[in-house]
Amino acid sequence: MQELMERARELVRGCGNILVFSGAGLSTESGIPDFRSPGGVWERYDPSDFYFDKIVSDENSRKKYWKMSSEMYSGMKEALPNAAHKALKELEEQGRLAAIVTQNIDNLHQKAGNSNEKVIELHGSAFSVTCLSCGASYKRDMIEERLRNGEDAPRCDKCSGILKPATISFGQSMPDEKMTRAMVLASECDLCIVLGSSLVVYPAASVPEYAVQAGSRLLIVNREPTHLDPRADMVINDSVTFVVPFIVKP
Repeated sequence: MQELMERARELVRGCGNILVFSGAGLSTESGIPDFRSPGGVWERYDPSDFYFDKIVSDENSRKKYWKMSSEMYSGMKEALPNAAHKALKELEEQGRLAAIVTQNIDNLHQKAGNSNEKVIELHGSAFSVTCLSCGASYKRDMIEERLRNGEDAPRCDKCSGILKPATISFGQSMPDEKMTRAMVLASECDLCIVLGSSLVVYPAASVPEYAVQAGSRLLIVNREPTHLDPRADMVINDSVTFVVPFIVKP
């Protein structure tokens, strides 16, 4: 393992335009459970209740959705960045980080100190709420206060439209601008590092695939194998908090 780590470190050292793609495996090491893992959200809730069209059309589904989402948010709010998050801040300080394209909605990259302009949240952020009708934006804690005071399917103060956390639900369109920017950066990077992603959720998982097609080198750090392993320059099946701080050292 030590030899593999040294080789990964040399790979990172030799690249100056690095795109990071992060997934749930990065957040679980800060205590945020994966949706699909044992004890995760989908053991307590039926995901079919939370498709976007159902959230929009069915008030009972909205009530269930807000209950589930509030449970998740309380844990995210208290979570702290781990050693891998902090190492990515160091990578940005070195001037070699093109961006972090993340599937995570927990704001931990920003908490660790990465600048907002370097973080592309493909699946949105749990820390804000949006009106689906007029587009008004609310801070999440403001809406959580309303939920604690008895509202179970809050609506917009401005137009009475449906409020929803600013995250992407099943069946909801991905943000075109963010996907386009991620793909442009993938086409330009000289190294793509995948951290804690099983690479099964699309279209987000197409970002590292596109990077490889464009000629980028690929390093995958994930506890389990992924379908992209055969195309990677290097794969390390271990903890991101163990691997990442070591490999980003200059």
